[in-house]
Amino acid sequence: MGRGGEPRRAQVRDEELGAAVARAQEGDEAAFAVAYRLVQPGLVGYLRGLVGYDGETAEDIAAEAWLEIARDLGRFRGDGAGFRGWTATIARHRALDHLRRQKVRPRPSALEQDMLDLPGPHSTSDQALESISTGEAIALIAGLPRDQAEAVLLRVVVGLDAAAAARVLGKRPGAVRTAAYRGLRRLARQLGGAG
Repeated sequence: MGRGGEPRRAQVRDEELGAAVARAQEGDEAAFAVAYRLVQPGLVGYLRGLVGYDGETAEDIAAEAWLEIARDLGRFRGDGAGFRGWTATIARHRALDHLRRQKVRPRPSALEQDMLDLPGPHSTSDQALESISTGEAIALIAGLPRDQAEAVLLRVVVGLDAAAAARVLGKRPGAVRTAAYRGLRRLARQLGGAG
C-alpha cells in the first residue's frame, strides 16, 4: 500500500471505522459522523475520477450515496474495510446513474491480456502521485482508460485491497491488480517517472 507504516495506519483506520460503524448501527449519531469523516474524502476523490473533476457534482453524488448509506446502514455486515467497499459500491452506482442521465458514454476499456512486467523496487503509486496536487492527480487518473482509472481510484484513493475493489467493480482481483498496475505505470510515464 505504501512505504513505512502505511499498512499499519490503514489497519488502525479500519479498526476505528469498524468500531464507529458498529456504534452507528446502534443509533450513535456521533459515531456515524466519525465514519463519514473517515470515508468521505476517499469517496469524493473516487467520484471525481468517475464523473470528472467537478467537485460540486462529485459532492452531490456523494450526498445521494450517503442518504442511501444512512438508510441501509442497519443491513450492512462487515468490518471497516468492508464498509469502505460497501460505500464505494453505492457511490459507484449513483455515479453511473448520473452518467446515464447525462447521456455520457463511458470510455470503452480493453484490458490487455499480455503478461505484466515485474514491478520495480519503488512504489509506482508513490512516484506518480507524490509531486502533484490532489486535483491534478484526480484529473490525470480520470484521463486513464476507465478500467484503469477505477482500479487506481479504488486502490489508491479509497484504499481498498484488490479483493474489495474487485467486488465493487464486479471483476476478478487479478484483473483489478492488473488494471491498477497499468494505470499507475501510465501515470508515472505521464509524470516523467521511471515507472
